[in-house]
Amino acid sequence: MPIWSNLVDHLGHLAAFGGRESRGYFWPYAGGVIGLSFIGMWGVMLRPMAETMRRMQEFAAAHPDKARIESGPGHYRISVEGHHPELFAGFEEMMIGMVIVVAVAVVLLTAAVARRLHDRGRTGFWGLAPLPFFAFGSVMMPRVMTSATPDMGLFFLMFFNNAIYIGSLVLLVVILAGPGSPAPNKFGNPAV
Repeated sequence: MPIWSNLVDHLGHLAAFGGRESRGYFWPYAGGVIGLSFIGMWGVMLRPMAETMRRMQEFAAAHPDKARIESGPGHYRISVEGHHPELFAGFEEMMIGMVIVVAVAVVLLTAAVARRLHDRGRTGFWGLAPLPFFAFGSVMMPRVMTSATPDMGLFFLMFFNNAIYIGSLVLLVVILAGPGSPAPNKFGNPAV
């Protein structure tokens, strides 16, 4: 099936959680959604990062005793002494934008992931495993990054949360990548 037909077909089945879906049918769609999500995240991050860089350059020019600019072939770095949260432009808005991009990707993938899991003989609830860790990280990351005083306990909690999140994503991808059961199962006949 051509990629555009696959995409249109999947978009027409966003709420169809029943049945089974083969690897060959699932992965082109999933790859397209994930690729577009990365493009969306870069789009969300670009303006705040550029604004932060502009603010840091202005700060370095106005306060040469508190900031240093280093540049050379292949690198450019601004080092700022002290805590200056005013330099970081739109971090919370950027996080909200990234959460929206991920939420859209989750909506686009949820039914397809459930059908693919059904093809493996598993319930669709396996697809929810990474979501609590993502949600916790999305809520707590702005607090970690904008705190005036570093909270190392919260930092390490976020570190371990992220490790579990990545582990659950890897486990989900491994399950989704496996072959479907060749015989009918409780979710229906084998996917074509």
